[in-house]
Amino acid sequence: QVQLVESGGGLVQAGESLRLSCAASGFTFSSSAMSWYRQAPGKERELVATITSTGGNTIYTDSVKGRFTISRDNARNTVYLQMNILKPEDTAVYFCMASTVFGGYWGQGTQVTVSS
Repeated sequence: QVQLVESGGGLVQAGESLRLSCAASGFTFSSSAMSWYRQAPGKERELVATITSTGGNTIYTDSVKGRFTISRDNARNTVYLQMNILKPEDTAVYFCMASTVFGGYWGQGTQVTVSS
């Protein structure tokens, strides 16, 4: 079955960095676009970044442009989110999402907390 396992979250201070990873299995990773979403307390889940199946194209929500970088390693079936210059407003649960031919699949999420 499809599995997406996020890791790398934690508690950091403003201005610091974190790198999230999402290990995928159970589907053809190299054919699937991958995305990172986040959900802050009391807010709707929002798209943070998306990367195409080959990694040739990426998109970012405006609030993270220039600070976050999404990347993937198709040999390792893993997608990453490098988060730099973190801000308190980046505090949220971060979810990995796979867009497959059978539909979308979600990971369980990893908590990122940024203190001021």
